[in-house]
Amino acid sequence: MRLPGTTRGPKVHGLMTRRYEDDLRLFGSGKAKLGLLALVLLYVFIPFFLTSDFWLSVLDYAGIAAIGALGLNLLTGFTGQVSLGHAFFIGLGAYACAQFGGPDELGLPLPVWLFCATLFGALVGALIGPFALRLRGNYLAIVTLGLIFLGEHLFRNLKDITGGNSGTNVDSEASFLGLDFADLSFAGENFSFNQGYFWLIWGLVALVTLLVKNLVRTRPGRALQAVRDRDVAAEVIGVQLGRYKVGAFAISSGLAALAGALFGSYQQFVSPDEFGLVLSIQYIAIIIVGGVGTVFGSIIGALVLGGLPGLIDKYSDSIPGVSTGSGDSGFISVFSLNQAIFGLLIVLFLVFEPRGLAAVWLRVKAYFKAWPFSY
Repeated sequence: MRLPGTTRGPKVHGLMTRRYEDDLRLFGSGKAKLGLLALVLLYVFIPFFLTSDFWLSVLDYAGIAAIGALGLNLLTGFTGQVSLGHAFFIGLGAYACAQFGGPDELGLPLPVWLFCATLFGALVGALIGPFALRLRGNYLAIVTLGLIFLGEHLFRNLKDITGGNSGTNVDSEASFLGLDFADLSFAGENFSFNQGYFWLIWGLVALVTLLVKNLVRTRPGRALQAVRDRDVAAEVIGVQLGRYKVGAFAISSGLAALAGALFGSYQQFVSPDEFGLVLSIQYIAIIIVGGVGTVFGSIIGALVLGGLPGLIDKYSDSIPGVSTGSGDSGFISVFSLNQAIFGLLIVLFLVFEPRGLAAVWLRVKAYFKAWPFSY
């Protein structure tokens, strides 16, 4: 109802208004839905066009790394708890896969041993989490570093479970709904081991990404970010620090164990040497390069660095100064080169681009969105 003598104001177009429910939608715009469709098509058709086992293996390792990086980013990027013990939980998941899925052990089907390995890692994380409640920053990093040495001791000495220094074979069941991902046959066509595992691994990456994205956009996710920014202020407004810190530690540990279970099932062999400090540093490099505190940054970082060790190993003969054997004249080994690259990337991104490749992508996106008025 208008008062006499007043004029009607300009009508605001619906596209110029912003509603709260629009921000809560995962794919609220047409461009986002087209992007989702493109990702689905890539997921389905990449194994058909990329038939090289080596490049498929690089993508498979990157997918496994993406799941573990999502867990670490949830703990470090969204909750502010720095952890150097991520490799410990990845190792737990790998050995849990051997115990739960191996035919000589429990021989559980694929969904069950994946769930059991994830649950086992989450329970161990929930048990360790309370000890780190009063710690943060460098102190928490040092405490979680101790998990690496604890895990190394356990993995080498529990020989009946882990095989000791010699490692153990992982022959877990990889079939689901009649599809054997280790020897996939569908519509009269046979697919290689790497092709089948590509669909398995990246399907789980999509599922975990959806779960983590929904978590950080809801009330628990906002509470985690409040704990990260100002934990005392968050406690004053009613956020239960113990509950959310332990919960983040448990979820992060569970996702790390899930990545470890996929790692063991894919490699079909694991040994204690694979779950040391270098692996934890690799995951820290992934979230720093990709973008700390971002979901899609974890996946970008994993795509860039997840398969890097395999690439260096394959092309080490073409890299000057790299020693590939005891008789070579190179001054650095492949293993040491991997360490140096991860360390260098951490330093460079922390100095020049602390927000990682995710921030670069957002700036490029904003530039083209504002074009031709961008500057």
